[in-house]
Amino acid sequence: MGRRLATAVHVQHPTSREWIVLEPGDEPDEELAVEITNPDAWEDGEPESDTEEPETEEATQFGFTVPPQPEPGPEAEPTSPAPSRRKKTTDAAE
Repeated sequence: MGRRLATAVHVQHPTSREWIVLEPGDEPDEELAVEITNPDAWEDGEPESDTEEPETEEATQFGFTVPPQPEPGPEAEPTSPAPSRRKKTTDAAE
């Protein structure tokens, strides 16, 4: 006997790719239960899958893993500002 859903869920059938709406109290088949990834959808909080993927410590954003941030390299030494240009003097007495 499968687990019961606590909330309505929308899942895509793994073989037909058809969208299916499962109602609260439904006990979906194993192939559909694997597709339900939200543990809060189940009455007891866990899906019926024995093949759970190990949780990783990586940060996720909208279901995708966030690319690693580049390590900061050595800081560049501060440089002095460029010297100002000399102005030409004009001969006003000519």
